[in-house]
Amino acid sequence: MTAMFRLSREVITARGKDARTFLHSQLSNDIAGLAVGASRYAFALEPTGKIAAFARVWCVADDHFVLDVDAGCGEAALTRLNKFKIRVACEFSLESRDVVALRGLNASERTASLARDGAVSAWREADGAVDVFAAAPAEVGSLEDFHRERVRCSWPIFGVDITSDSLPAETSLTDVCVSFTKGCYPGQELVERMDSRGSTAPRRLMRLPSPAIAGLPYRLADGTEIGMCTSVAGDHALVMVQRAHLGIVEQITRS
Repeated sequence: MTAMFRLSREVITARGKDARTFLHSQLSNDIAGLAVGASRYAFALEPTGKIAAFARVWCVADDHFVLDVDAGCGEAALTRLNKFKIRVACEFSLESRDVVALRGLNASERTASLARDGAVSAWREADGAVDVFAAAPAEVGSLEDFHRERVRCSWPIFGVDITSDSLPAETSLTDVCVSFTKGCYPGQELVERMDSRGSTAPRRLMRLPSPAIAGLPYRLADGTEIGMCTSVAGDHALVMVQRAHLGIVEQITRS
């Protein structure tokens, strides 16, 4: 069932003839090949491989990009981008903007919604999610309902479910945030090494059945603590599962 929510996102606008090449050199996904009007998610990493920012990158024009991040994360993301901006023709500005979050769309509804002015794809394609940068109407769903859908779709919030201590491989988002065929970017070495060696991350964010309490350890029926619960909404919880327990948790999620 389609639902509409009002959100606030922090938005970094990047303008200049070097905007595309600079963002491509700094982010974990392929920005060089991003078509005008298209968007994709990406991480900005520290040289250690840990996540400094988690953004959606929207190409408005060849020299104009919009990066939006979770509320409260804009300053840190901007600081990280400016850290490596040396002799680059690209200017950044930061603002907070209203977003109308459309969720529960079927395939045809999603396609129609993406044709609206200011519309951009959200989450994974199969999640039926579109965000529209516009003032929200008076009647929208509750944030509680939004987070229920977010957790059901296993979509994290930066600073809550994943943090600056997280590695990309721990987020369960490498399929949508990381290109393994692009050129170099800060932090790439660890990402590529873990992928090429088939290494298992120390933790992994996973969706598990509730009951659970955010901020407390998640326990199996036998009392075993398997990791920290980060978000709970409705029938599901997001849990940062420790590597030693991934096997049994994967069996639970398949059953």
